[in-house]
Amino acid sequence: MKKYILSLSVLALFYTKTNACAWSDPDYEYFNLFTQSIIKDKSYLPFLLSYSTRFYDQYKQGMIPDENIESWKKFFNNQLSYSETDYLVHKISLNDLNDLKKGVPNNPLLKKLGVGFYQKYKEGIDYLIEAKYLEPYMRINFVENENSFYYSGSGNDKNATNLDYNKTIAALTSLYNAAKNPEIKQRYGYQIVRFNHYTRNYDAATQAFKKYVQPVKLKGTPYFMALDQLAGAQRGLEMNSDANWNFFQVFMNSKSRKESAFVSMKLSDTASFNNIMKRAGTNEEKNMAYFLLGYEDFNNPIPIMEKMFEIDPNSEILKVMAVRSINELERSYLPIYYYSDNNNTAVQKNTSDKTSPETTVVKKEEKLSIWQKIVRFFKNLFGGSKKSDKSKDENKADQSDDELLENPNRIPVFSKNNYWYDEKTKDYLDDLEKFTAKTKEKSDDEYWQIADAYLKFLKKDYKESTEILEDIKTSNPEYLEQIKRMKVLNDIVSQPKIDAEYEDHLMKDYAEYFVEKEIKKDSTNTDDYDYYGSVPSTADFLKDVLANRYFLQGEDGKSFLMNNKLSDLQYNPNSSLVKSVEDFYRKPNKTQFEQQIIAKNMDNVGNIEAFFATIYGDRAMRTADFEKAKSYYQKAQNFSGIPREDYEKYNPSTGKYEKLVYTGTNYDGFNNIPDYVFGHNVWESFGSPDDQSMENENYTAFPFIKLKMNKLQLADALIQLKKIGNGKDEKSAKANQLIGNLLYNTSILGYYRQIFVMDIDNSNGGKYDFWRTELENPYQYYYKNFLDKSFIEPDNFDLAINYYKKALNLSTNKEEKARILFQMASAEQGKYYQYEAKNQANIDYSDPKWSEKTDAHQKEMDNIKNQKYRTYFALLKTQYANTETARNLIGSCSYFGYFMK
Repeated sequence: MKKYILSLSVLALFYTKTNACAWSDPDYEYFNLFTQSIIKDKSYLPFLLSYSTRFYDQYKQGMIPDENIESWKKFFNNQLSYSETDYLVHKISLNDLNDLKKGVPNNPLLKKLGVGFYQKYKEGIDYLIEAKYLEPYMRINFVENENSFYYSGSGNDKNATNLDYNKTIAALTSLYNAAKNPEIKQRYGYQIVRFNHYTRNYDAATQAFKKYVQPVKLKGTPYFMALDQLAGAQRGLEMNSDANWNFFQVFMNSKSRKESAFVSMKLSDTASFNNIMKRAGTNEEKNMAYFLLGYEDFNNPIPIMEKMFEIDPNSEILKVMAVRSINELERSYLPIYYYSDNNNTAVQKNTSDKTSPETTVVKKEEKLSIWQKIVRFFKNLFGGSKKSDKSKDENKADQSDDELLENPNRIPVFSKNNYWYDEKTKDYLDDLEKFTAKTKEKSDDEYWQIADAYLKFLKKDYKESTEILEDIKTSNPEYLEQIKRMKVLNDIVSQPKIDAEYEDHLMKDYAEYFVEKEIKKDSTNTDDYDYYGSVPSTADFLKDVLANRYFLQGEDGKSFLMNNKLSDLQYNPNSSLVKSVEDFYRKPNKTQFEQQIIAKNMDNVGNIEAFFATIYGDRAMRTADFEKAKSYYQKAQNFSGIPREDYEKYNPSTGKYEKLVYTGTNYDGFNNIPDYVFGHNVWESFGSPDDQSMENENYTAFPFIKLKMNKLQLADALIQLKKIGNGKDEKSAKANQLIGNLLYNTSILGYYRQIFVMDIDNSNGGKYDFWRTELENPYQYYYKNFLDKSFIEPDNFDLAINYYKKALNLSTNKEEKARILFQMASAEQGKYYQYEAKNQANIDYSDPKWSEKTDAHQKEMDNIKNQKYRTYFALLKTQYANTETARNLIGSCSYFGYFMK
């Protein structure tokens, strides 16, 4: 896997499925824009670029012809099709062939051929009968020794030693001598060599090749099948150099045996390909040896390709080397996901005053970091212009058109050694482009023109790429399909802005890339399960291009819906994005593209109006605007539950995972919120039932707080508490305390943290992280990775603290004051966590003083925490330590107990 990459600090940029799931497949992580398999000689398909398997295996079965079947087809004077020949040679039973020999064929194919078929091809049919008799035994016997480390099988498997050696050799020799047809004679010779090889009579195998195969003077398929067996025997005799050379000859001259011959070469001789180069005599052998050297060590194949070019610019294997290089560059330039490092965005934070960071825009004349260059490369690739309204989204608006067109000096490429560095990458693309341009002038294969056009595409020269494509004259259907795809790519990627007119153009000319085709699966196939999802395609790439365009144009709703479903908003319901999606939903006179491609992702969320209203109402509750929340919740009363039909949760009482079922009594995103939401936690345990983790306050004076409430009732209760809280008595103090409790309990730290973030319980960890909340919007390019990020607007703990302050000032009960102070201290702890998340050490682990600097940073953070974020703990300790409330808290809250020591 080739990666000329940055430094470890930029690793987060390329966080993909591979990083997220150990079982994921790197060959599912790029778009396949340039089809590797368009090479004409399909026998080299296994040697195309693959990072997930030893050999490339994503080609259709049957694309590599079996030369043995082709040879038999020719032997039968093409009377049989390829598939019929394959059936006759590999699948038809021994009994069926014997019936044919007896003149009473029963097999449908043999009946169709007639009894005269045997008489016409007697020697060939007799050979197939003998071969089918031998085939079950034709494997080498396992010999266990002290170095054996793998399972030897059941002991019942047939192998060559199960046959009588002398009788078998005598029979094969007799058949060899009787055969008149030279090809059939040589096939018997192959069987003699193979039988000796598999019985470990290696010397006899080498002699048999000389005696029975070579004298026939044919170098067709049977010869190279026998040569393959000879090489195996020579390896058994430790004649590694000779074995390797013969495997090399098999590799050169076979179609379907290239993989096995390559593996055999590797096993035979550790210096295999260098030794082959020394023995290569003809230009063809030298060219093939160069290919194997370049394939084995693919760090920089261009010098090897130059040598191959000098020998034969029309070489098919030179195209294999080129397409591997192109594929490698494509993976590097166009990863399926772009992730941003939140500490290195185009909008930099001035951290000189850590308590009050200010936003400053990177100036055009400033020296660009490699991160910024990568950001600009991506935006340059996808082009586009930006609206000047910075108030809509400052993170996306701080980039001028000129900056978008700047080319980065260095671009990341993946290395098979998995090291991250950024040198010579652009040179690699430039050198490959020069080589391709040179080769297309010497070769008569249109492939090189297509490759040149694609490299121009990667370099963002879409105009020249298109001009090259327009000039190509070819009748090759695979070439034509690639040319068509690349013209579409150039057209769409070069479009600076996607407006209604261009959307009409997309639907008129390129609908096939956007209208999803229904894929019918075989219901009888139990293995028909896609563990990885669909392989990224040209259509997926174009969707990303358009999603990025809409993002840059400020049309976030459309950008979001290019890659996500409407229901996905429930997982990260940040308000500005939700509003943009709603605006698109309500947009009149949508274009055909908007209706058929974008709006189709507005999936079933029950009542859409209620869905949006619930999200807005939740946000208003988190900002303590209870009146606004009530107005939204009044529109949300038809909310039909958060649509998570596949959600499962572990039930400790049954020991099983149970699917979520909306029973009408459980919380569904709107209904059945318990009155514990106004209480306080007895201990911090999110996994325990609420009646164990939470304790109610005294609600006697507030009859509108029901045992269970929906969100409209909850908002109404808060409005009444707020009015009561404006008084001056103990009831007013309690009202303010209850509001503070609710705001804290529904914050990131509270037991009911799920209530106002569209979640179903408090166990889902992703959206409860502090580390992303310093950004107004963490999405830098599009919303494709929406579900892989955890971002909602951060809590404002001061809202809860301010209500607690009112309660503290009004209360005359010392025990109540102690409880209120502890709640205030807990909310203040949340403020510290937010500060800490924004002020990470970010010390390079390779720094020799890493430990010393890390300890110093932690000491600084501890000092800040104690000086600025322990205000209410300090009051509790100095003024209320002797209360029963404080004594109970010491026992139930470890960090409070530690502070009180």
